[in-house]
Amino acid sequence: MIAGVDIFAADAASLRWAEAAFAASDPLLHGAERRHGGTWAPGIDLLPNASDGSVGGVPLPARFGVGPWHRAQVSVVWPGYPARDADEGAAAHRFRRVRDAAHVDGLLPEGPERRRHLREPHAFILGIALNPVPDGASPLVVWEGSHLVMGAAFRNVFEGVTDRSSGDLDVTDIYQSARREVFETCPRREVVLAPGAAVRLHRHLVHGVAPWAGPPCPEGRRIAYFRPLCEGVDDWLSTLE
Repeated sequence: MIAGVDIFAADAASLRWAEAAFAASDPLLHGAERRHGGTWAPGIDLLPNASDGSVGGVPLPARFGVGPWHRAQVSVVWPGYPARDADEGAAAHRFRRVRDAAHVDGLLPEGPERRRHLREPHAFILGIALNPVPDGASPLVVWEGSHLVMGAAFRNVFEGVTDRSSGDLDVTDIYQSARREVFETCPRREVVLAPGAAVRLHRHLVHGVAPWAGPPCPEGRRIAYFRPLCEGVDDWLSTLE
């Protein structure tokens, strides 16, 4: 058990879905955008799933949740991750290597100063592994219990804010301060998933991707991610799931 994380073991139904998602996404990844020296493809909205989550008629298991679902991201990491892009600063690259690019989803960096704003208040993050990979193949990383630290900080910064819908509130300082507390107080855990297994993360959980430390795997480590949106910021701030 990891606080803030639910893990679903693979079964026959989820493995069928993973195989269908892999097959549907594979040709779309050729020529897709790559970052970090070509070692990561973000794959935003890449998967051609239906609103019920099915892919090519293969249903998404109901135990993962009920839609409607957006088109899933297919995040792919290859050996060598994270290489450094030409326009990436040294500090940013070091954070990616040393701190696994730890972040909370939905807080988007904007402007030349990369200030954070809540633009996408997700209800949760659901990731489903699509293929077998060797040990050390850039697993998902989480900081156990970090959703409690971050959630408290977010509720504090939004307290008294009457217009919460625009996302214009700059949350950078409280976000970075709370994340430093997370690094100091919350255990770092690696989450390794077999094909068809899934992980559901609390929306406030700090998470990232470990550097590739395993043997070669030409197809890369592939995970399909769903991030359905909350009704609004008040729901996103709620202590309830």
